[in-house]
Amino acid sequence: MSASNVIRRFLTIFTLGTALLSQIANAAGPSVDTKYGTVELEQTPQRVITLYEGALDAAVAVGVEPLGAVVTRGGQGVAPYIQDSVPDINIVGTSRETNLEAVIALQPDLILAAPTLNQEQYQLLSSVAPTIVPDIERYQSDSWKNESLVYARAMDKQAEMNRVLGDIAQETAALKKRLAQVQSDTGNKAVLMRWMPQGAMLMAPGIFASTLLESAGFELEDSGLIKPGRPHSSPLSQEKLNVIDQDWLFMATLNDDGQKAMDAAKTSPAFSRLEVVKQERAFPVDGTLWTSASGPLAAREVLRQLDTLVQGQAE
Repeated sequence: MSASNVIRRFLTIFTLGTALLSQIANAAGPSVDTKYGTVELEQTPQRVITLYEGALDAAVAVGVEPLGAVVTRGGQGVAPYIQDSVPDINIVGTSRETNLEAVIALQPDLILAAPTLNQEQYQLLSSVAPTIVPDIERYQSDSWKNESLVYARAMDKQAEMNRVLGDIAQETAALKKRLAQVQSDTGNKAVLMRWMPQGAMLMAPGIFASTLLESAGFELEDSGLIKPGRPHSSPLSQEKLNVIDQDWLFMATLNDDGQKAMDAAKTSPAFSRLEVVKQERAFPVDGTLWTSASGPLAAREVLRQLDTLVQGQAE
């Protein structure tokens, strides 16, 4: 064999080998930095289970339909705003307790868990499938976005998530401009609270819906009643209800009839004489969305409802 033929054969083999290595590299799954170290996925996941409402939201937002999820707080299934997107999803537990047998039965190749998952639970779940626990500082303005990006990376959908978040940023900016016209007349100080049998609780400015309110131009008030790192205050006594008397009040309830809860609250003299109630700028909102959910789809729905409530009051 001539020297030129040997060289040509070597170049052909080298080229084919390089192409094969490239295909193998492209077939490998993503590498994700998490709370419990780096998780290396062998391939792009196909069987995803979510154990956190924000993870379910992030998955659906980038076109992934998980096999399993946990029930929403105070509900029997996933949150109403996302039910139609996952009609056949399997319930594998609650936010507090995972049904490990149900998880194993679905044979996942990826588990998306909450940032609060402890190490003991992590070790159990990661023995079933690679488990992603975002290492995210909670109750910050961008916490939900950073969580969504971590989950998207694990699903090899980071580019799609970046586009979704970019679209939401543009929509939020447009909403802020629209609401500014109303706020110029009414003021922009607001309170997000959860109405409970034991009393009203102020929600922290850093929780999901509160950050959306701020991005839409509202100034959130907590009157120093919320301890650092906590999602809400202790229940307020009737004597302290005046702290929620701001320009706008959004009252989250975990039952199906928020208006009934609002009507019940109005039977309290201390509540009914608040100026924000008299001005009809106190609104019941769905707590499973506003104070339990997170993620891009939830953000869009909260902003849509906010637009409807504020613009409707101005008419």
